[in-house]
Amino acid sequence: MSEFNQPISGNDLARFSGPGTFMRLPQATSLEGLDVAVLGVPMDIGTSWRSGTRFGPKQIRAESAMIRPYNMTTGAAPFETLNIADIGDLAINTFNLADSLRIIEESYDAILASGVMPLAMGGDHSITLPILRAIARKHGPVAVIHVDAHADVNDEMFGEKETHGTVFRRAYEEGLLEADKVYQIGLRGTGYGPDDFKEPQGWGFQHFLASELWNRSLHNMGAEIRRDIGARPVYISYDIDSLDPAFAPGTGTPEIGGLTTMQALELIRAFKGLNVVGCDLVEVSPPYDSSGNTALVAANLIYELLCILPERASE
Repeated sequence: MSEFNQPISGNDLARFSGPGTFMRLPQATSLEGLDVAVLGVPMDIGTSWRSGTRFGPKQIRAESAMIRPYNMTTGAAPFETLNIADIGDLAINTFNLADSLRIIEESYDAILASGVMPLAMGGDHSITLPILRAIARKHGPVAVIHVDAHADVNDEMFGEKETHGTVFRRAYEEGLLEADKVYQIGLRGTGYGPDDFKEPQGWGFQHFLASELWNRSLHNMGAEIRRDIGARPVYISYDIDSLDPAFAPGTGTPEIGGLTTMQALELIRAFKGLNVVGCDLVEVSPPYDSSGNTALVAANLIYELLCILPERASE
């Protein structure tokens, strides 16, 4: 039996009962002894269309009770090599976006100072900017794998500079990332003009349009990205709307023609071996999917992210 935290087995306690934590892991009140902290950021005040992502972390946790600890496809067993716990939700200011971003950034400073790798459940995509600010203070500018229907490089939205659609422009301007090591995967939909993607490409961002990925395995593309990044620290930001709404309708800004769940699994699994220093899974909006399937997909993708993390021994 491992010395590390383990999810409660469905053979020991029925899956519809038990703690409301991710995969029914222990809820930690301290970061001591942890390798990975799963946390919720229940916020939707940075979104521009459909709200509801404030309910994302709770629903993802509920659906995660179905997941077992051993990956039958890849052989990964993350709870045997990493000490993982759910540290609960950040206490954001639901009436003030700027203050919420400050709270996220300061909370991440504390998590990273303890040597723990954070994995966030959003929340809208605006949470990624303060996370990257803290990550860059710890690791310097990082490579970024950004899986999303949208590039999130607007200059402003309704006059605001910090929203879910401006994250990666601000991150570029602030020097938080290595621009030629930013990979935006699954982009699609409509825009305001033909030049929407040209400026970030000029910064060095590499774009992989969803239409170019239809009916393709993403394993080889993911492997090429892994080789390109090498040993650099990398942050993975996964927006659930990268998936076609047939697979993930419960999101704020759905776009047809997206990735499949099978492609999502191939992509994440191809990143095994990267020096991942943080992840997030954002934009799950449960009110738009009463079946819970979107949150179920999100919970499984978070588990797959745990399966590719660098192994490290707890002290």
